[in-house]
Amino acid sequence: MFSRKSTLAALLAIAMPGAYAQQKTDVPVYLDDSQPITKRVADALSRMTLEEKIAMIHAQSKFSSPGVPRLGIPENWTTDGPHGIRPEVLWDEWSQAGWTNDSCIAFPALTCLAATWNKDMALLYGTSIGEEARYRNKNILLGPGVNMYRTPLNGRNFEYMGEDPFLAGKMVVPYIKGVQSNGVAACVKHFALNNQETERHGVNVNVDDRTLYEIYLPAFKAAVQEGQAWAIMGSYNKYKGEHCCHNQYLLNDILRKEWGFEGVVVSDWGGVHDTRQAIFNGLDMEFGSWTNGLSWGKSNAYDAYYLAKPYQHLIQTGEVGTKELDEKVSRILRLSFLTTMNKNRPFGSFGTEAHALAGRRIATEGIVLLQNKNNVLPLQVGSVKKIAVIGENALKMMTVGGGSSSLKARYEVSPLDGLKKRIGTQAEIVFARGYVGDASGNYNGVVTGQNLAEKRSKAELLEEARTVAKNADVVIFIGGLNKSDFQDSEGNDRKSLGLPYGQDTVIRELAKVNKNLVVVNISGNAVAMPWANEVAGIVQGWFLGTETGNALAAVLTGDVNPSGKLPFSFPVKLEDVAAHAKGEFPGTKEETYNEGIFTGYRWHEKQQIKPLFAFGYGLSYTTFQYGKVTADKKSITAADSISFAVTVKNTGKRAGAETVQLYISDVKSSVPRPVKELKGFEKISLEPGEEKTVRFTIGKNALSFFDTAKHDWVAEAGEFEAVIGASSADVKSKVAFTLQ
Repeated sequence: MFSRKSTLAALLAIAMPGAYAQQKTDVPVYLDDSQPITKRVADALSRMTLEEKIAMIHAQSKFSSPGVPRLGIPENWTTDGPHGIRPEVLWDEWSQAGWTNDSCIAFPALTCLAATWNKDMALLYGTSIGEEARYRNKNILLGPGVNMYRTPLNGRNFEYMGEDPFLAGKMVVPYIKGVQSNGVAACVKHFALNNQETERHGVNVNVDDRTLYEIYLPAFKAAVQEGQAWAIMGSYNKYKGEHCCHNQYLLNDILRKEWGFEGVVVSDWGGVHDTRQAIFNGLDMEFGSWTNGLSWGKSNAYDAYYLAKPYQHLIQTGEVGTKELDEKVSRILRLSFLTTMNKNRPFGSFGTEAHALAGRRIATEGIVLLQNKNNVLPLQVGSVKKIAVIGENALKMMTVGGGSSSLKARYEVSPLDGLKKRIGTQAEIVFARGYVGDASGNYNGVVTGQNLAEKRSKAELLEEARTVAKNADVVIFIGGLNKSDFQDSEGNDRKSLGLPYGQDTVIRELAKVNKNLVVVNISGNAVAMPWANEVAGIVQGWFLGTETGNALAAVLTGDVNPSGKLPFSFPVKLEDVAAHAKGEFPGTKEETYNEGIFTGYRWHEKQQIKPLFAFGYGLSYTTFQYGKVTADKKSITAADSISFAVTVKNTGKRAGAETVQLYISDVKSSVPRPVKELKGFEKISLEPGEEKTVRFTIGKNALSFFDTAKHDWVAEAGEFEAVIGASSADVKSKVAFTLQ
């Protein structure tokens, strides 16, 4: 045990590391940051009591877990979410704590980040949000999310990075590195197979190993092995009959043994259901369990958690040993030494202009121009005299709501205000609501302050919109989804692919009175667009955060040339989605992934279904010309790599950015394979007339499929093609090569 003198020394080393440096010879190993973390962890662990160890592995409040005050080891503080730092809540309740200094910068949703197809934007995002978390003294950020987009009805798709595992994997790595550069752990979620909100706490997912490894695990593997994530969050659902927060196959066999994960596995809030499974099946930290310790007559409900008194009792009665406990605590201590115990940890910054501008830059790069007939966009500011802006989403705040990613933003610029600010007196802007969606404006006690109550009838609103549109030079309809229940929101899935609140009718009526109609769809999911041929322009706007209005205005007016590409396919109808064509979604007790590896564009190409808008698709205000792709060799062995090169030229009159996409096709295989799969992408900026050469290098991994019999990745000898595209459906050229 420590003497009083050594305990004081330990605490001084935390509070004043510089002042204490001259006495470093007296510093215990765990406090000596010159020692390897493994030694520091072992030393700290050896000094802890059983009670202190048990305390560290479960919550003490809604969002925190204890440290070891006696040893000067701080608490762990977690925070939602992937898009901004959640406002403070009361210790034991979800209700707001009433702080006046916890209003954050809201960043764009992760679907928007994925739509940038720009790894530099992912690094900027992670670094910025990591600074915000650090300033608020959080050391675990509950995000980012990389669950695959299986169906457009999943309520939480807006929090994830699209339908392709390669794209999500490449985008998540720099995000993690950016967050963790601030001494904040990225907690990548939700591991794994969390693809529906309906019955999410109990549904058992049935999926074959090949599909698991090829579609649903690669982004997590990249997060662990390339991003070196310090934490992973388990998901609510079951897999192989076990809840994923304590799942032997996912957490022990794959995450730890196969991938070598050294970090902490955190439960989702209320995701733990069994003490013994939690002990032995890979969980480290338990949060939010639905137990009521008060019914035991205890003063602390957290003592009733599965990894609290019940675990301690099993140890004290000799029913289980302490090996697993020591492993859990060791991993948590490692996280502490990387975060709260790191004296070189930066201080961060919060709610800054720099973060707002970073969010705006990400937003403008992620906005996708889907349709632009007769060059209706960009708006010719100065020539256009009257602009009609129609739709509730032009003014409704979107940072509040949606579940755990709901934020108390420092400010939020609406699309309407953004356009007014940008255009000023150069044109008259007239607004009409057009439809009523959700007039409410509060979530978990955060209130927008907007009064969206509406007494007029649907007919009156539609007539007003028609009149305003008829008398305008250009109409900008800003609609889509919102973050209300059964839309883009945690807890429930969408009920249909169509737009809610009768928006299809409004859009079609507007198209009848004005041919210069642009539809801006605000959503994190694909929506049906039965009116697509009737409107001039379509823009995918996402949930863009604090700088929403300024970002949209910049793209609509041409201050920024759009360069976003879709991170998931837009189907024409729900039956064109594999999960719906091959089975019933959502499952209640069981959900079987009958489509296997054929999700998203893989399914469309296999079935020769034309999507409304393809994966990887996005237009620009300029044009690009692709040369013919070439390979540096015609044949390779499994030990070799092969490089491809293609030139891209800006043939328009504006500077712009293009994302060049590399897909690989296995011409003949012993197992069913997709027509092609994304295996590389690069975003390049080009001035008018400028030409650049883009190069990709791949190896055996890009040619392999997962062989379930061998439980390993296999690349079969034979013919392959490298396919260069501007989207999955817009193939520019191909080159053949052979794997010996």
